Amino acid sequence: MWRVDGIGGIAYFARMQVTLHEAETNLAMLISAAERGEEVVISRGNKPVVEIRRLANASKIKRSLGCGALAGYISDEMIEYLTNNPALDKEIEEDFMQAVDKTWPT
Repeated sequence: MWRVDGIGGIAYFARMQVTLHEAETNLAMLISAAERGEEVVISRGNKPVVEIRRLANASKIKRSLGCGALAGYISDEMIEYLTNNPALDKEIEEDFMQAVDKTWPT
């Protein structure tokens, strides 16, 4: 990306290259730079390995939240086992009661 310096009107290419350690420490700053359109490259040693950039169609990406997020990953048989299993319900209740008994004074 070309940037223009406000003082002399000098154009320059805005590219930032940081080490992996610097990226871990300053991730929020690097994301902000990428959102502004700057090219952010993360290197391992002197070798560039990853680029962070702004998504062109970020508003079109649909996030899946809640129980539907796992749709297709859990079989119908597993859902049936987890939701209609009295023995499992009893085991969960016993585990819960044991945990409560340990934490609450009698």
